[in-house]
Amino acid sequence: MASFQLELVSPEKLLLSRKVDMAVIPAAEGEMGVLAGHAPMIVALRGGVISVREGGQVTEQLFVAGGFAEVAPDRVTILADEATPLASLSKSEATQRLAEAEAALAAAASETPEKRETAMARVLSARAMVEAALAA
Repeated sequence: MASFQLELVSPEKLLLSRKVDMAVIPAAEGEMGVLAGHAPMIVALRGGVISVREGGQVTEQLFVAGGFAEVAPDRVTILADEATPLASLSKSEATQRLAEAEAALAAAASETPEKRETAMARVLSARAMVEAALAA
């Protein structure tokens, strides 16, 4: 199987940079599988899990809270707002983050549509984090 270069960058550091066979990323429109030779595009990411496949098996899973991915035929660069290996997710921290996001959404009820949308995106990302932490 052909491979491509996958790079995952968070604001703090470069988390991953290696050749992989496939990556499944949480695009805003839904899960997106990427293989070598994929059509070029830039996609927004929602909160969810990135699965890296090598040799026909999932070798790594990371939770991302959002961001963007630039896909090219020979490279995928993911710019994540926040990224955490799935094994490092804390159920209690994820639950706390969800509670805070839901409180912020309730407080934004009388705010502008943009602020409500941002608050809702935080809630959805936190829910995805809770689901990922429970599945890990």
